[in-house]
Amino acid sequence: MRAIAGAAALTALGLLLGAAGPADSPVNVPEPDGLYTGPPRGYTPATLKGATVVDLKGLEALLPDKPVLIDVVLADHRPAGLPADRPWLPTHRSIPDAVWMPGAGGAPLPPEKEEAFLRRVAELTGGDKAKPVVTFCRPECWGSWNAGKRLVAAGYSRVYWFPLGVEGWQDNHDTAVAKPDPAWAESGNGRAAQR
Repeated sequence: MRAIAGAAALTALGLLLGAAGPADSPVNVPEPDGLYTGPPRGYTPATLKGATVVDLKGLEALLPDKPVLIDVVLADHRPAGLPADRPWLPTHRSIPDAVWMPGAGGAPLPPEKEEAFLRRVAELTGGDKAKPVVTFCRPECWGSWNAGKRLVAAGYSRVYWFPLGVEGWQDNHDTAVAKPDPAWAESGNGRAAQR
């Protein structure tokens, strides 16, 4: 009897501690008022005010509408110590037809990078702020949340956030090799402002 009471007490304590978890726990992560400026990886909110959060089935349902798919995964750095005469060809796999803008979800971004992001999305949507746009990155990545938040603030009315990211897609679908978007790359360092 005493063992059962002890186990029940430990279970209750565990539930209490779980309920009193840190703000970055997977339960009830609050949306920041503005862009998130903390570490780029970590638990994210379940919502993005002004946007629609989609799971894999939701993204699949959007594809016939030909949304603009914006991948903001950071580009890999050249490994330290790799001799300069050795080729280094990092590859990134993404959702097919996605436009890869490495680091576009960083916060803060220099004003010229933020303008370049919004200008490029305007080009990709043909200036139609009602065209569906999906932002994604990796799971537990604030970059795609920030990219979606920027688009909502810029007046895009059909912003979708796919928090499962590339990994969530590749669980059921093939990925394609992605190259950094040339227009984004020309606007400066695609790793901007992400630590």
